[in-house]
Amino acid sequence: MATRQREDAVLEARRARVKQPPMFKVLLLNDDYTPMDFVVVVLQKFFALSREKATQVMLKVHREGIGVCGVYPKDVAATKVEQVKSYAKQHQHPLQCVMEET
Repeated sequence: MATRQREDAVLEARRARVKQPPMFKVLLLNDDYTPMDFVVVVLQKFFALSREKATQVMLKVHREGIGVCGVYPKDVAATKVEQVKSYAKQHQHPLQCVMEET
């Protein structure tokens, strides 16, 4: 570390440690009304998943009730949640999307 003397004081340069921003999981919740094909389209459109990966996530949502779409910083995750909810509402599906801190 660099040191400088200034009159009777010694100053030391310190590196500030920057903390990584918290990450958030975007999750889809299962319901009994949204078609599986629609869920696959949502995963491809908003999360850039391949058809195969989107199908795997959709099946996890279907079987276990919840599935992870991706992990993002808070503002990106919140935007994706709103996009999915809006898109589902436009197509008259009750698909729910939420986010939680990892």
